[in-house]
Amino acid sequence: MPDNRLQRSLRATFLGLAINAVLSIAKLAAGIFGHSHALIADAVESLADVFSSIIVWRALVVAAAPADDNHPYGHGKAEPLAAAVVATMLLLAAAGIGVKSLQELSAPQDGPKPFTLLVLIAVVVIKEALFRFVHREASALESSVVRSDAWHHRSDAITSLAAAIGITVALVGGKNYAGADDVAAIVAAGIIAWNGWQLLRPAMDELMDAVPDPVIATRIREIAEAVPEVQAVEKCLVRKMGYHLLVDMHVEVDPRQTVERAHQIAHAVKDAVRGKLPIVHDVLVHIEPGEATQLDSPPEPTGSS
Repeated sequence: MPDNRLQRSLRATFLGLAINAVLSIAKLAAGIFGHSHALIADAVESLADVFSSIIVWRALVVAAAPADDNHPYGHGKAEPLAAAVVATMLLLAAAGIGVKSLQELSAPQDGPKPFTLLVLIAVVVIKEALFRFVHREASALESSVVRSDAWHHRSDAITSLAAAIGITVALVGGKNYAGADDVAAIVAAGIIAWNGWQLLRPAMDELMDAVPDPVIATRIREIAEAVPEVQAVEKCLVRKMGYHLLVDMHVEVDPRQTVERAHQIAHAVKDAVRGKLPIVHDVLVHIEPGEATQLDSPPEPTGSS
């Protein structure tokens, strides 16, 4: 599964990288020759997507590396770290587009050329299709960094759509509405910033070992408590490490069990959880004393006096 996951993740990333490189050049040229600030801003956002895809690519390779002496829990944190970097790039791109568009809004300008609208319509279709493919892969692989890359594609589609609307208003309204192009860029910047924040929060949660979906912890408890001779699960802590989950739990057993038998029960719990939830990479089981159930019975009478 890890090798297949890496291959699928890289395939989605490289596809996005190649398409973004072509689209950024096409949009930049069309924006310059077509006098569209919104299209130039959109090209800058696509160029940021190229760099973010490179970051995602390297993060996926690092995260797939096996554990070593310096990283005994593996390298899975590379994924949320890269996702946080990509989200930050979105926020910076939004700020840059917004500031530039505000400056251009008050300056005299020529209206955009009609052909820029056709370029943007094609971009919206391509980027939305790319988003759907990459997001589907991210959901199947449960990768936060691939998901952030997918939303980068959708934010690009949104900025292109906003630019298309602004250019349409400018073309229909004439010279008096030439500023609609910049207004569209400002709106798009706001949408990009919102998407960046929505991606940054879960990435930071994962880096800070926030609790994953509580349903998972509940399911792990149920599996552990179904193991014979387990009386209860006193504590169950779950954290995410890239694609995998790491679990620490305290399990109550009969205090009169031998150390050897308690050790066997702990292994049975670990095997049961990992067997039924393959996403769990490791389970650390701490044995706690529960209720004594194996009480000594009084000796049976041998006969009457």
